[in-house]
Amino acid sequence: MERKIVFTGKDKCELQEFAAEEISAQQVRIKTRFSLISTGTETIVLGRKFDPGTSWDKWVRYPFASGYASIGEVVEIGSDVQNLKKGDIIVSRRGHSSAHVIDERDCYPVPAGIEPELAVWFALAKISFMGVHAAQVRLGDSVLVIGGGPIGQMAVRWAVAGGAERVVLVDLLESRLALGRAGGASCVIGKPLDSAEQEIREAFGGKEPGIVIDSTGNAQVFSQALRIAAARGTVVILGDTGTPAQQVLTGDVINRGLKIIGAHDCHSGGDWPESRIVGLYFSLLQSGRISMAEMNTHAFKPEDVKKAYQTAENERGSTMGMLFDWR
Repeated sequence: MERKIVFTGKDKCELQEFAAEEISAQQVRIKTRFSLISTGTETIVLGRKFDPGTSWDKWVRYPFASGYASIGEVVEIGSDVQNLKKGDIIVSRRGHSSAHVIDERDCYPVPAGIEPELAVWFALAKISFMGVHAAQVRLGDSVLVIGGGPIGQMAVRWAVAGGAERVVLVDLLESRLALGRAGGASCVIGKPLDSAEQEIREAFGGKEPGIVIDSTGNAQVFSQALRIAAARGTVVILGDTGTPAQQVLTGDVINRGLKIIGAHDCHSGGDWPESRIVGLYFSLLQSGRISMAEMNTHAFKPEDVKKAYQTAENERGSTMGMLFDWR
C-alpha cells in the first residue's frame, strides 16, 4: 500500500493508505523522495483561514489532498514513454504522497548534480517567478520585496537574477533577513512596513522603489505597499489572501498613477510555460546565480504529519523550507 497526506477537515490531517494504480502507455510511476510543504497555502487550507465566497472557499473541499511539489525516481514506464527511463529523477506538481502515477508530459527531469532537497523548490520558485515576470523587472530596476517567507525569498532571487540594481527585503525576522542577504538583496530592513518608509527611501538612494512586490498574503499590507511605491510605479500582489475584502485601495493609485498587478501560479503560459520556468530555475541553480543555501529548515517523516503542520502554524518564525521525507 502507498501512503498520502490528507486534510480530512478544518485543522485535521492524517496519513492514509491507498492502493497503487496501474500506469497507462504514456505514464510513469514515481517513487517519492521528498515533497515540499507550501506553508502559506497549506496552513490557510488546513485552518480554513478564508472568507466565504472567495476563490479559496470554492477550491477547498475536504477530504483535501495537500501539497503540490514533489521529487522522486522513475520506477516504471509505460510502453509509449519516449523521454524518460527508469532511474531518472523528476519533479512534478503532485501532492504529499509516497508514489505517483503521472503523464510523461507533466514530469520535469532534474539535471545531474542538483540536490533533490533544493530541486523540489521548483514549484515555489515558479510562483515567485510569476510575480517578478509580471512586474517586468529589467536591468537597473529598483525592487522592494515585502515579506521574507519562501515566496518572498524566491522573489528576491529572481529579481537579482533579472538584473535589478537594488533589491530590498522588508521583514521582521532576522533569520529571514539573513536569507535575503544570502540571496542577493542589496539591503534588508527589519521593521514593520508602516514604520520603515524612511529606511526604504534611504535604501533606494532617497527615492521610492519603482516596483513593490507584496509576497505576504496579508491583506493589511496592500494599502501600505501602495503608499511606498514610486509615482507611476508598479505594485504586484503575489499571493492570494484569504480575506481580499480587507485589501483597501488608497488615493495613491489615482494621485500617483500606480499600476497594480495580481500574479498567481496559474498565470504561466505563452512564451513562459511552466516547463521553461522550471528549466530556468534549474539552470540558475546549477550556475550559482540563484543561491539556495540554508533555505531548508525542517524535515519530517510522513508519520509526523500533525507535528509538521503544528510547526508550520505555530513556529512560523523558525521555518522556511519544510520537507516530508518519504525515503
